[in-house]
Amino acid sequence: MNIYRKVTSSWNGVVEEVFVHRGSYVYEWEPLFLIKTLDGSTKIVQVNTSGDIEILKVKKGDHVTIESELAILQEDFLPTGCD
Repeated sequence: MNIYRKVTSSWNGVVEEVFVHRGSYVYEWEPLFLIKTLDGSTKIVQVNTSGDIEILKVKKGDHVTIESELAILQEDFLPTGCD
């Protein structure tokens, strides 16, 4: 069974960095995107699950709003170590 999860922005701003690409495997809490907010601060977009990036919807320099879709992640359910 495949479970897909939308990765969304929690801030209005500009995509300053994209740390992943289509097909990337990501671990939970790994930085995926860096958003420069309207007040000039930078925020890291992370998710609390692991899986493969299936679709990348933004690139560096794109403007985003709260709830903008940044990527689609296909979750995996393999156990991973944590602190």
